[in-house]
Amino acid sequence: MYFFRILHIFYTAVRFGLDEFFLGHERVKLVRWLVQALFFWRVFVFQLDRPRGERLRLALESLGPIFVKFGQVLSTRRDMIPADLADELAKLQDRVPPFPSEQALAVIKRAYGRDAADVFAKFEDTPIASASIAQVHRATLKTGEEVAVKVLRPNIQKIIGHDMQILMVIAGLIERLWWDGRRLKPREVVAEFAKHLDDELDLIREAANCSQLHRNFANSPLLAVPQVEWDYCTTEVMVMTWMNGLPISQLDELRRRGVDVPKLARAGVEIFFTQVFRDGFFHADMHPGNVLVTDQGKYIALDFGIMGTLNESDKSYLAQNFLAFFQRDYKKVSRAHLDAGWVPADTRADEFEAAIRAVCEPVFDRPLKEIAFGKVLLRLFQTSRRFGMEIQPQLVMLQKTLLNIEGLGRQLDPELDLWSTAKPFLERWMSEQIGWRGWLRTFKEEIPYWGAVLPQLPRLAHQALRNDRLEKLESGINVMLANQQTRNRWLAIIALLLAVLAYTQLR
Repeated sequence: MYFFRILHIFYTAVRFGLDEFFLGHERVKLVRWLVQALFFWRVFVFQLDRPRGERLRLALESLGPIFVKFGQVLSTRRDMIPADLADELAKLQDRVPPFPSEQALAVIKRAYGRDAADVFAKFEDTPIASASIAQVHRATLKTGEEVAVKVLRPNIQKIIGHDMQILMVIAGLIERLWWDGRRLKPREVVAEFAKHLDDELDLIREAANCSQLHRNFANSPLLAVPQVEWDYCTTEVMVMTWMNGLPISQLDELRRRGVDVPKLARAGVEIFFTQVFRDGFFHADMHPGNVLVTDQGKYIALDFGIMGTLNESDKSYLAQNFLAFFQRDYKKVSRAHLDAGWVPADTRADEFEAAIRAVCEPVFDRPLKEIAFGKVLLRLFQTSRRFGMEIQPQLVMLQKTLLNIEGLGRQLDPELDLWSTAKPFLERWMSEQIGWRGWLRTFKEEIPYWGAVLPQLPRLAHQALRNDRLEKLESGINVMLANQQTRNRWLAIIALLLAVLAYTQLR
């Protein structure tokens, strides 16, 4: 099986001219010439004159759902891949053909031990949506409630296991043979992709994410989230209430129905900042395929396999850096980064200060509507690579969501004043994090802990003074500081982006 799969991948790579991605290094130029000589005929059969990004997208589509999903994830890593590839791979959303209904019914029978006809009063065989991991069918419960039934693709775990091993081999070849492969760290990208897939393959976990977001936005006038029907959920099947809405991409139809599209754009920004700064729990896959709109102009969120989280420490560091960037004190910014370990200790403060200034100054003096998140983020990522900042997954999800929100908002309303909409939430967040409200909240949260710990301090101090405990304590502190420094380096990028754009609104 592996042999035939590898043979199919090799044929697809040749067909779409992907050898340029991993045969670009000078040390393999003889292999490149040999491939070009052996497959000279392909220029007459296939359209190799298309841009490389388009050819890569078409190749992934032909290789099947897992490679399509990999392309979707890769499209969000603009810090690692060229912009032309990221733009083209972003088109892979919602382009996966469905699997046969008979297979979906077999999965349901395996999950429940009964046929779908015995579980549901009505089950529509034709899926209403299909993605790389699962597809969705419409059904009616015995109680009469309409629901959406999400079913995992059959044998998807086994398929993923095989394809992930092959992807890792391909990534290793690219890293060794492509001239830019080592900088792009393809094996790390594949490893991160594997973690995303592991989360999405357990529909119980997705149901829990959906339930949490539903609770966070209970009675919200802006966002509706399906309610999970827990009695019908398994690792392979997820059932939630049916949500009626129109895809947000159908703008003409939304306008025809009387939806205020500019207001809808502002509501999207408000929803995002509420998720991030109020809850620290946000939908990290907000592309148009996962968003519906009701006739009343209310958002509906779908697909909860990828969610992002920010803990209190993340928020605190974001707040502190936000103030430093907001004041345009680049020396203070660079000094704070060095003191906190966000950049390596041997970094020259003046060089880092100059790099941050080069990113910020051109933006500060431009009108808000001309500022593009994507371009600012790209420059920040280039700066981060230059100074050795390490990327954190939860913050990559945040920047990815920022890009999605910007693209969606500008599609709805090109004149969207993003930061005027976000300003109240940012001000409240800043006050809660570093103002007297934040201090009071932290004090209230810590009182129970200190009440329990204070009486134990003499005994704990005596134990800590023992030599063997001191060594363990030192080791634990070093590990904690190392992990926190890694997180803090990437937090600075998000804080900088927020501060740069917020300043343009408030100056």
